[in-house]
Amino acid sequence: MDISNVGSGVPHDSNTAANRETDFAHVSVLCRELIGGLDVRAGGSYLDVTVGGGGHSRSILAAAADVCLWGIDRDEQALAAARSRLSAWENRVVLWHGNFADFDPGATRFDGIVADLGVSSPQLDRPERGFSFQHEAPLDMRMDRTQSLTAADIVNHWDADALADVFYHLGEERLSRRIARAVVAQRPFASTTALAEAIARSVPRKYRYGRIHPATRAFQALRIAVNGELDALDTLLARAWQWLVPGGKIGIISFHSLEDRRVKLCFRNCPELTVLTKKPLIAAEDELATNSRARSAKLRIAMRVETDAREQ
Repeated sequence: MDISNVGSGVPHDSNTAANRETDFAHVSVLCRELIGGLDVRAGGSYLDVTVGGGGHSRSILAAAADVCLWGIDRDEQALAAARSRLSAWENRVVLWHGNFADFDPGATRFDGIVADLGVSSPQLDRPERGFSFQHEAPLDMRMDRTQSLTAADIVNHWDADALADVFYHLGEERLSRRIARAVVAQRPFASTTALAEAIARSVPRKYRYGRIHPATRAFQALRIAVNGELDALDTLLARAWQWLVPGGKIGIISFHSLEDRRVKLCFRNCPELTVLTKKPLIAAEDELATNSRARSAKLRIAMRVETDAREQ
């Protein structure tokens, strides 16, 4: 697929555009550090593979004259909000609904590529999306609600060994087998809160009242499994450097060690990339004061090496 022939996958309705942007309000993390690291060029082409509500994309478009931007997201609600937020640059923006692991830019090459791997605030805060156990909601967790697999399918139908593997490998949950056995014994589960309460009852009292809720890691693992997040990231990391022009930069924001480790190793081991951040960039105190969800964010930036430098 050549994206030069692809229009926005989001229908534009001027009567509801403002509502869409408001309904998917999300504060993009590490925006200042990301834009500075990209060194946005006038007339450049940029790809945001997790456009979300369009926060990072808007900053890229505003950073220099005549910038063109391609944006990808699995969430149709996010794309609708991005369409509204980026409307001032409508003739220089292409939006595509889908998984970035399935994206093919054809012959197009980019001066910069960005990815924010976190779950957006609207996804977390809307109970009906089922990402959080803070509110009672169906066990959903799908970023793309056109896909069939949900968290309920995994929780209620996978066997104890498969569940334990998910909790351990994707959530780094050390009590994975104990939790999996409890889930299997008490299922079916229909809601986020019921599952979280069952997990809390299954662990020792000391663990139950620790620094984080005992269901936190299991819920992270289920979300990653439902959306195939690590497989998609691995695919992106294997391909994205090929989409950059020589000297083009890629910046990836991760939120947990499973993601950050992959980004770090890819940037370090890819001969086509030069690492620009020896240590990941993290949020400054002024950002944390207004957006506590930035606390776990880590940004790594790399540059595709110039052809002459690679051949020396």
